[in-house]
Amino acid sequence: MPLVVYILGLTIFSLTTSEFMVAGMMPSLAAAFDISLEQVGSLISMYAFGMVIGGPLLTAGLLKLRVPNKSALLWLLALYAAAQSIAASTDSYTIMTLARIATGVAASACIGTALSICAEVVAVEARGRAASIVLGGLMLAAALGVPIATLIDQNVGWRASFWLVVALTALCAVAISIRVPLSKSSAPIGLSKELAEFKNGHLWSAYATSAFIIGATFAAFSYFTPILTEVTGFSITAIPWLLGMYGVANIVGNAVVGRYADKHTYSVMVCGLLLLITALVAFSLLAQSATASIMMVILIGLVGVTMNPAMVARVMRTARPGTLVNTVHASVINIGLGMGVWLGGLGISTGYGLLSPLWVGTLLAVLGLLSLLPYLARRGSDSPSSQSAFGKQA
Repeated sequence: MPLVVYILGLTIFSLTTSEFMVAGMMPSLAAAFDISLEQVGSLISMYAFGMVIGGPLLTAGLLKLRVPNKSALLWLLALYAAAQSIAASTDSYTIMTLARIATGVAASACIGTALSICAEVVAVEARGRAASIVLGGLMLAAALGVPIATLIDQNVGWRASFWLVVALTALCAVAISIRVPLSKSSAPIGLSKELAEFKNGHLWSAYATSAFIIGATFAAFSYFTPILTEVTGFSITAIPWLLGMYGVANIVGNAVVGRYADKHTYSVMVCGLLLLITALVAFSLLAQSATASIMMVILIGLVGVTMNPAMVARVMRTARPGTLVNTVHASVINIGLGMGVWLGGLGISTGYGLLSPLWVGTLLAVLGLLSLLPYLARRGSDSPSSQSAFGKQA
């Protein structure tokens, strides 16, 4: 696997650490800006909003200008570092909010561009494994980046955590400028050719499956803390360790899925969804048991968001793996994330109890499984050649 792939993974680690680390420094930010915890929470939402809306628009603009992937990624990282620097320096909540939106826009486009570069530098049959390494940066951000950022906040201050992300982003930009080759194409793919890919109905089906998988996972994960403390009976001091187990399971699951995602794309997703449904139902029924709860948290960590490499491999084989296709995929994943969190919270607020997010996750996982059924009847659908041909039929 080329060194470039690992550099891209470190880049995603830097960007997604910034996305999630606000959750670990809520008291510090609330005190610094004299705002409520709800307003601090909106800083995460604004980042996601920038990713969903602004990322595809910015990518479309770069394609219109026919900027090569390497140059585009370097410019996007510069934009990200500038916006993150403003966030690290400001005393204004309004400016912080705008900076978070800007970083979300740049991050979404960065992820799409990084996956496109990843597709260029490895063989077709290795794209899923390479994507697992790049997206492994996201898993590592949850398991390692956020705890480190929280410790820095508690000992040095929240601004130091923000500046650390700026430094990591700059380091990644230098490495990319040295190690990432220019596009293999004689000329970059234009916007019109990228937009033509969205006429492919199978691409939208792949997007829908990704949204359901991520929605199912985050419907549950977002409410692990109240479930584990108020239903299972764990102390609040045990939560970091339990979430740490979940994060380690993410890393392990991502490595395993990445190994098999290329040759067994659909089988990986079907097996993963069946295990996810089993884990969510078992967690719902056995949440009062500490042992069962720990086992189900680990199992959800192993098979939830870790299906990302298979999801990416499917998209890359269903349509030309261009920057806009990958950026919209990243946006759809964030839409699924937001949908799962909202529906899980809606279940609690409407009186169905703290376990309702687990049942919401189960429903979304079942929908994800149903979205795959039309493709399972196609013999040999796991092979790269058959998937590529299938995508071109639409």
